[in-house]
Amino acid sequence: MGKLSPAAEAQIKEICARHKDERTPLMMILSDIQNEYGYIPLDVQELVSAETGISVAEIYGVVTFYSFFSLTPKGKYVIGCCLGTACYVKGAQNVIDKFSELLKIAPGETSEDGLFTLDALRCIGACGIAPAVSINGKVFPKVEVGQVQKIIDDYKAEAGA
Repeated sequence: MGKLSPAAEAQIKEICARHKDERTPLMMILSDIQNEYGYIPLDVQELVSAETGISVAEIYGVVTFYSFFSLTPKGKYVIGCCLGTACYVKGAQNVIDKFSELLKIAPGETSEDGLFTLDALRCIGACGIAPAVSINGKVFPKVEVGQVQKIIDDYKAEAGA
């Protein structure tokens, strides 16, 4: 986000005000900000701290503890490769390694073009279709290394890239 625009600052203040009467407002505030902007950088955490009186250290602790919050922008397509036991045993590590190789990013990173973020996930509850990959909520069953390039190409075509 860099320096917050006046509009973004006003919107974040409004989000904080909307939840001020809740007993524990932080999760709701952070969730609304994450949904609106896709990530919660330090300058936003500092503004939330100023608005709520909650320390930046506590806010940062929450943002970094929960995997659905992010400190950096996510790509248009978030690829989640399940590395739970069933998926791992069926070759999920090879699948995530192939995504990583082709996209030239490590898990937790976003591609230079901003299209893809690669995440290593723990069990997503799709053990029967292992190894499973999810992209923006769509689950791909029994993914094999040989399918990875086509999956990437299909999403690039959808994005017009």
